[in-house]
Amino acid sequence: MKIRINPIIKKDLQVTARSMRLSWGLFAYEVVLTLAFLLALAIIQADNNSYYSSNNIYSYLIYLFPVQAVVQAFIVVLIVPIITAPAISGEKERQTFDIMLTTCMSPFSIVVGKVISAVIRILFFVVAGMPIMALAFVIGGLEWSSLLYFILAIILLSVFSGSIGICCSSFCHRSIVAVVLSFAIYFVIYVLTFVPLILSFLWTKGERAGESMLFLLINPGVFFEEFFMQIMTGESIFGVAGSNFNRNEVGFFTYHLSQGKTWMFLSAACILVLAILFMIVAAWRVNPMHSSSKNISRRKSTQNKKTSKKDQSFVKEDSSF
Repeated sequence: MKIRINPIIKKDLQVTARSMRLSWGLFAYEVVLTLAFLLALAIIQADNNSYYSSNNIYSYLIYLFPVQAVVQAFIVVLIVPIITAPAISGEKERQTFDIMLTTCMSPFSIVVGKVISAVIRILFFVVAGMPIMALAFVIGGLEWSSLLYFILAIILLSVFSGSIGICCSSFCHRSIVAVVLSFAIYFVIYVLTFVPLILSFLWTKGERAGESMLFLLINPGVFFEEFFMQIMTGESIFGVAGSNFNRNEVGFFTYHLSQGKTWMFLSAACILVLAILFMIVAAWRVNPMHSSSKNISRRKSTQNKKTSKKDQSFVKEDSSF
């Protein structure tokens, strides 16, 4: 049985493999991870005063995992929009967008292919950082299942970031504008989702948060913080922050979601649904029927303007005679 691969994925990976950008990118990525590793190791050594202190320094190497993971997640957040934002707008700049639409692929398959190719390229970087991260598992005693969960979380973050980039790319005609718009949406999701919580605390003078915390379900930063707390301590970040909220401080839904791992799984589901919505919007914009109807309306409007100008010129000529 022959497995059919999305042509977009195949083409993008071939182009990526033949360019030197991937090699230099992996080199820079390893340099950043190595610097983060040495910085974390220096902090661990400073806490233990020396390598041969009475405390077992190897038990502290488990904290290398969240350090390396946060650095990798931060790099993914920065790289993925830069990869996916020019995906559609770059085709428009090279004037190959119409050629891509003549293929037998559906608009949604084109969008999904662009996002999956970006996720695969990000996995190259994640796999390249595994030898450094493996110290936390081999020496620090962390379970290997945590590594699998981390890879799944990175894939989720890559899909979410890639969907934002591809959606912005479908609306823009220039790649730089798509990149800027992607980071603007980042600001809305990562920062402005805290605004309802802040306003709720200000309104109640710090006594109640209400259901305003539900906006944080779509915030990947809060999801990753909850993810690391669950792996490292087995507790929820809400439990650590306030020994779990009581019903007088938060609403009914927030109170029950803050128990156990419910918040983490529901947040992952909300982020995935939001990513799918971004891809659906991008596919709607890429759809040739939508673009053709839009072009027809533009042509009609320009023709109407031209005819109106001609009529005005004829009227002026008649009046002059």
